[in-house]
This record gives sequence, C-alpha cells and structure tokens, in this order.
Amino acid sequence: MPNPSRPRAAALAVTAVLLTSWMSGCGSDSGDGDLTAQKLDWKACPAPSEAQGGGTSPSPLPGGAEWQCATMKVPLDWSDPKGDTIGLALIRAKASGDPARRIGSLVFNFGGPGGSGVATLPAFGQDYAALRSRYDLVSFDPRGVGRSAGVKCESDQQLDRFFQQDATPDDAAEQQTLLKNTKAFNAACDKNSGKVLPHVRTTDAARDMDLMRQVLGDDKLHYFGISYGTELGGVYAHLFPKNVGRAVFDGVVDPTQNVEQSSLGQAKGFQLALDNFAKDCTAKADGCPIGDSPQDVKDRIAKLLKDLDGKPIPGVFPRRLTQTAATSGIAQSLYSKDFWEYLTEGLEQAYDGDGKVLMLLSDSMNGRSENGQYSNITPANIAINCADDKPRYTADYVKSKLPGFRAASPLFGDYLAWGMVGCTDWAVPGAAEHPDVSAPGAAPILVVGNTGDPATPYEGARAMVNALGKGVGVQLTYKGQGHGAYDSKNKCVQNAVNSYLLQGTVPPANTVCS
Repeated sequence: MPNPSRPRAAALAVTAVLLTSWMSGCGSDSGDGDLTAQKLDWKACPAPSEAQGGGTSPSPLPGGAEWQCATMKVPLDWSDPKGDTIGLALIRAKASGDPARRIGSLVFNFGGPGGSGVATLPAFGQDYAALRSRYDLVSFDPRGVGRSAGVKCESDQQLDRFFQQDATPDDAAEQQTLLKNTKAFNAACDKNSGKVLPHVRTTDAARDMDLMRQVLGDDKLHYFGISYGTELGGVYAHLFPKNVGRAVFDGVVDPTQNVEQSSLGQAKGFQLALDNFAKDCTAKADGCPIGDSPQDVKDRIAKLLKDLDGKPIPGVFPRRLTQTAATSGIAQSLYSKDFWEYLTEGLEQAYDGDGKVLMLLSDSMNGRSENGQYSNITPANIAINCADDKPRYTADYVKSKLPGFRAASPLFGDYLAWGMVGCTDWAVPGAAEHPDVSAPGAAPILVVGNTGDPATPYEGARAMVNALGKGVGVQLTYKGQGHGAYDSKNKCVQNAVNSYLLQGTVPPANTVCS
C-alpha cells in the first residue's frame, strides 16, 4: 500500500492517468561547466515509458500545436554541484498568443509526490488553453519519477502481491506479515535505486526548478502547483523567495503537519467525502441502488469490507478483490465527484460478487495499466515521502493511535494509520518533521482551498497562507467536492486564477467561489 502521508496527484486521481517510469536514469556524467548555460534540445515527444504509464505519444493540441520534450541535466547531489548529473525529463507546449505579450514559462507540478508531469500535462493541455495564450506550458518528471532517475523497487508480479496484501492487520500474525512485506519492499528500493534515494527530497526538486527557471530563460518562476505540488512550491518559495513570479497553489497540503497529523487529517477528509457521496446518492430522485439512507450506504460499505477481509471476491482475472484493494479503490473514486458514478457502479457489482470495477479503481490509484505493468508512482511516492519525513513509526505506536483514527473515519482510519509504517526500515533518514515554507518577501501566491477536498483537507489552505508569511499567501475558497478546484471547471475559480496568472490581478483575500 502506498504511503498515504502525502496526497496523491490530483491529475492522476481525476483522470486515472497511470504515470511514471522504471528507468534509473542516473548518469556518470561529470558536471564540468555551468549547468545554467545548457541549451535544451526540444524534440517531438516519444510515447510515455512503462514507468510513466505507457500509452501513445501525446496528441497535438487543438489548432495543431505539437508537444515538445527535452532533457535537462541537474546535479545528482546538490551539495556537490559539479559531480555526477542526472537527466530531468521536460515537456512543453509553446505559447499560442502574440509573442510580444508572452510572459514566460508556466511550470506545472501535478502532485503525488511521484506524478509524471510529462505524462499528465498533455492529458490536461486543453484545460489550460487560456493560460497558454501568454505562457509556454511546461511540466517535468521530478527527480525519482518517470524518466528522471525514476526509483525502481519490486517487479510487476511482486507489486501485484504487495497491493493485494492485508494492509489493516487484525492480529499479531497479520501485523508481522505487513511489516515483513514492507521491509522487503523497502530493501528492494535500496537494492535497485540506492544511488538516487538520498537525493529525491523536495528541497532537491525545488533546486531543480530554480535551475529550470534559468535554463528556460525566465527571471522569475511562474508556477502552478497542485496537491503535493503546493508543498513543492512552498519549499521553492522558502528557498528562493525573490525568484517567485506568479504562483498558484491548488489542493493545498498543510505544511505545518507531520506524517501522523497529515494522515489523521486525510482520514477526516476521506470520511467527509464519503459522507457527501452517500448523501448525494440517496438524494437522487430515481433512488440510490446502494442504500436507502446515507447511513445505510456507509453501513453496507463497511459490511462489504469486513466480508472481503475473510473472503475476497473475483476482481480483474486472475486477481481477487481484497479488503485493502477495495478500500484503495473507494478512496480513489472520492478524489473527484466525476468518479462517484463509478463508485456506485463498483459497489453495486461488488454486492453481487463482482469486484472488477473497484479493482480497476484500485489499479488506477496504484499506477497499474491494463497490461499488468506498473508506473513508478508508488516507488517514487514512498521514496520522496521517506526522504522528506523524519518520523519513523513502530507497530506499537500505530496500534496506540488506532482509536483516534477510527473515530476520525470508521472506514479509512485503520488503512491510513497503518500506512504510517511505510518508512520503517527505509535506507535514508528523513529530513524534517514538516517542510519549511516561510517566504518573506516573495510575490503574492494564490492559495486555493476546496471545502470538500478529501486528500488535502480545506484547513490546509489557511495553514499554508499563515506559514508563507504576511503579505504572501492570498486565500481563495471553493465550496465544492473533489481534490483541487481549478479542474472542477468552476468559472469563478478559473477566472480568479486566470486573471492573476495572465494579468497579475490578485483577487481580494478570502474570496469565496461556489
């Protein structure tokens, strides 16, 4: 089970794009010369690698604009900037408007951590058409992800077993199995990617972005961060406050929380989203096929998960839907209101003994394609989280916290609590209790919070504003459902974001969109 201490990529959840790569990508290249002077060789983009989720080359944008890809060299170790380098995979679509009105590049990070921007940005290119009028749209695979020295751990077959395991142990034997499997997974990461593991921290990625800014020819970094991308943007602003241009944070991580606090917040967030889903289903005029009342819907889901703990049902052949796979499938569907219909269908079928839809949702969460190949989103997610997060939790500690997690969410509490052992036995120590995003002197950053967000609860937006410091963070509230706000297509949100990024017009603080 992926470490849930940080949210999954917003774009991944909304579209079920399966991202990222097995390629290790480490070069033995000596970093002689100034990396800021390198020239990017932009070419037609290849098809996404297996680790980026596979598939075909990105289609041209409406109007015929082609996506272009390049590789940028960065130091493997930023404390040794003239040592070995690795390549970061980049993608762009050039600005569509009058060249005289071009502002620069707008760099996107879609979150995870572990999401491949090279695979995700083309899937959403049309959603940002207004922004392309004055910006080159740019994204990248952060270090450890996809084609950028992508972390590799276990094989596809091993990952199938890893995601089928019981991640919510009920007794000592199940607990020992979970810890044993976690240790084996983490050892495989060290064996296959040990060279890169110490160098995938968010601070490393932020330094990469400042080099990217310079190589792209921009005086300031104009930035659009979603989900974990808000944490990366906050860390960038802390390290390089004077280099912040126009920046938007959407689906905001609470930068003041440690792993335990973040996981507990997610338990509350996913429970809220489940409550809202149940209310929505039972309010429909033609009835709800999975329950007569909101409580009935939740009771039936709880019974399904309890039954699956002892007796899995057929899923995607030859695999069977386990309790853990069903829980992750339900969580995946709560990232976007657009997925609620699939959750209803999946539950209806599961009650009849068919777990295929819930397993497909779980596969989407875990980065598994229909051909059985996994992207590296889970290895990258765990590697970045474990390099960032200092706490290492024991099984006894988790057990002592279960009552609080269950109170926060009867359905997701155990799942998120036990996820905290994911960094136990990790080869690299964690950097800090939580990220530092204080950025005095930075330009205004528009911070967008969604009141119904399951993965980055709404309270995180205010915490980010406060942590950035006086005069930096400007909060905008969206009263909606799902993870993030801009991609909800809400016109109020999009107009506010577009006005800031395109005209520099900062909306009034505490603007509310619904």
